[in-house]
Amino acid sequence: MVARLLNFPLILILAGFAALMMVLPAIDAVMRGDADVARAFFYSGLLGLALFVSVGLALSGRGSARRMSDTQNLAALLMAYILLPVYLALPFYEGVQTTTYLNAYVEMVSSFTTTGATFFGAPGRLGDSLHLWRALVGWAGGLLIWISASAVLAPMSLGGFEVTVRAEPGQDDARLGRFERASPVRRLGQVTRTLVPVYTGLTLVLWILLMAGGERAFTAAVHAMSTLATSGISSVGGVQNGAAGIFGEVAIFVFLIFALSRLTFSSDTVSTVPQGVWRDPEFRLGMTIVCGVPLLLFLRHWIGALEVSGPNDIAQALRAFWGAAFTVLSFLSTAGFESADWQTARDWSGLRTPGLILMGLAMVGGGVATTAGGVKLLRVYALYLHGQREVERLIHPSSVGRASGSGRRIRRQGAYIAWIFFMLFAMTLTALTAALALFGQGFEQALILALSGLSTTGPLIHTAAEDPIRLVQLGTGAKLVYAAAMVLGRLETLALIALFNPAVWRD
Repeated sequence: MVARLLNFPLILILAGFAALMMVLPAIDAVMRGDADVARAFFYSGLLGLALFVSVGLALSGRGSARRMSDTQNLAALLMAYILLPVYLALPFYEGVQTTTYLNAYVEMVSSFTTTGATFFGAPGRLGDSLHLWRALVGWAGGLLIWISASAVLAPMSLGGFEVTVRAEPGQDDARLGRFERASPVRRLGQVTRTLVPVYTGLTLVLWILLMAGGERAFTAAVHAMSTLATSGISSVGGVQNGAAGIFGEVAIFVFLIFALSRLTFSSDTVSTVPQGVWRDPEFRLGMTIVCGVPLLLFLRHWIGALEVSGPNDIAQALRAFWGAAFTVLSFLSTAGFESADWQTARDWSGLRTPGLILMGLAMVGGGVATTAGGVKLLRVYALYLHGQREVERLIHPSSVGRASGSGRRIRRQGAYIAWIFFMLFAMTLTALTAALALFGQGFEQALILALSGLSTTGPLIHTAAEDPIRLVQLGTGAKLVYAAAMVLGRLETLALIALFNPAVWRD
């Protein structure tokens, strides 16, 4: 049954799964007595399932002869991020009733790409059932990128894997024999069976921990799903407004670490670091940033903020350090949650609007093959190794590199490809900023919007700017550009270039 289902186009499978998910907010709305929202989700789900069955029956006659390639799956993934939110927005639009369909569509693009930017940030603007739908879509989007990284991007040397493998981006690597032996359909099934229990189990554990900390069950579920997907979606305006307090933030902090390295939960796609997570360069670089940046903000109280007056008690100092550490990890993982003690950290360091720091963290991003966006830690590490080696050669021109074979690969070809990606990221950021400015946004707003979309860190629009950016006030053109930025940030420009390369489509 599962093997037969996987023979269908990927976008059709995703649409069927989305239709099934609509049952949950429909049941939730019925239990809350919201008949209009319940009908919207029930009828939309029923319509989607009927369409799925009809198209599935039409394709079943030639399903056995059909073979999906990795390139076709990548193209289907792109189409899913563009077209599937059209369907996901249907019950949301009918449930809200006081918004435009374009707003609902961009909202679903934001949730599905795990960006988390919202048009409906005002308290009480949405009912709990609609918040549940946003969280479910974001959670499913995080699961999709987990599976796609292993089953689609890794075999094609994309999504950050191009730094460590010998093949060119968009091509197979001869060393990854398991990807050559297994067909794309079989590989997709194997990866799904492996990762879905892990992803679901981690979400349930965090949900239970948040409820144990005193959080309401519904809010805990939304925050748990948003943490694992790094979407930053919240039904109460952020974890700082939750009831779990410091215990809830500690629990979320621990689970956000999964976004720093694939090796924290799996070793199926990383073969260059057999020593474990503690020797993984991504994890070590991420933890260095998580420890180093809060320490600098903490020390600035005495180094660069001597004019700030206030009591220097130990409790306030610890709260300031914790607020900085939690927020730094949250934005580095592109979740965008803000600690309840973040304001204390800002007052302690004397930085009133540290938006540039948060933007830099979001741009760096998390680990390869995780739900985090951004440039990715592995690419930053490759550029660091290359820069370190160049400095050594400036001091000792005749020196010989001491790295192993995999280290030399990252330092040379990997750094070259990482630099290409970084330049593509910068050019895309520039083009999107110019496009948003063309549609009436100021330079600062356009830059923050473009970076939040490319890094899939929606909360940046509220925390990075001195005055929060309201998406509902954007024009039609600016909303569409922002939606395109979120899709580009989720799939990455290098993957799109490989997708439109004619050589990739040759048999």
